[in-house]
Amino acid sequence: MSTALSSLDPAAALTDPDERRGGTGTLRFVLAKVGGALVSLVLVITLGFLLFRALPGDPLATRVRDRPTDPQQRAALAASMGLDKPLPEQFWNYFKNLILHGDMDNSVAQSRPVIDMIGERVWPTVLLVGTATFLAVVLGVWLGVRSAWKRDSFFDRANTSFALTLWSVPQFWLGLLLLVSTSGLFPSRGMHSPDAAPGFWPQTVDVAHHLALPCLTLLAVFYAQYMLIMRSSLIGEMNADYLTTARAKGLRDDLVRKRHAVPNALLPTVTLVFLQFGLVVSGSVSVEAVFSWPGLGLLTYDALKGPDYPVLQGVFIVLTGSVVTMNLFAELLYRVLDPRVRAA
Repeated sequence: MSTALSSLDPAAALTDPDERRGGTGTLRFVLAKVGGALVSLVLVITLGFLLFRALPGDPLATRVRDRPTDPQQRAALAASMGLDKPLPEQFWNYFKNLILHGDMDNSVAQSRPVIDMIGERVWPTVLLVGTATFLAVVLGVWLGVRSAWKRDSFFDRANTSFALTLWSVPQFWLGLLLLVSTSGLFPSRGMHSPDAAPGFWPQTVDVAHHLALPCLTLLAVFYAQYMLIMRSSLIGEMNADYLTTARAKGLRDDLVRKRHAVPNALLPTVTLVFLQFGLVVSGSVSVEAVFSWPGLGLLTYDALKGPDYPVLQGVFIVLTGSVVTMNLFAELLYRVLDPRVRAA
């Protein structure tokens, strides 16, 4: 009976039998994905702890740099930092404090909690990279659709060549080029001007003025990725049978593109968008360093000069954790957008 219904209704054939019995298939799928993400996060924490313990350099020597210390003082400092304990015990204490209290140790250079330093830098990075990512998605998808639909035209060739060029340009070099070419028109460093007038709107305009150049630098590189992937995905859909059927029914070319081709071609772009939003938390080290933007990228750059291993370890865990989380959201959204995933 089920087979007969499936032959009469193609949509039923793409539906998971478990879903038709009450959604247990969806629940099992979600729990499996969430469980896999949690395992990945545990592995990320473990890798971050071991990786930064294996790197050359002594955090104790960094803490007492340019300060005369005797062996007793060094031993007391090592005990306060937990460095006198065996490595497995250090890892367990770090893991327990991170999971239960969100504690990522203290910065070696500034003697401040790493979680507080990261918290101060998250908003500027989300503002910069989030704005650039949003604009890049809109611009890249729009240009990618039009390039694919006008394949091999002058517009397509020019647009693709320009996008490939921008994708190949190093971000720091492009940022320096924009700084030189717009000298005096935009601020060259920071997020705020010390002489900006108080009030919401004056402060907003001041931040937007500082945001323009670093955002444009990231936008130029980000949009090229979305444009090229959207173009490639849509070209792969253009000769599909369902588009031929839609045209045979008399639908206009614009409707065929908007209602049928673009929604299916968007699926690979959705994955890239979620992965890119996962990287929003990390920021861009080179761009934030060039423009002295006070985000996580600049914090990472300053920590590398130390080296300040607790800060680097904390940023690494936040970055990889955000990527794992966004990848989980992408997989769950895929199940909603694509019935083939539900049928698999």
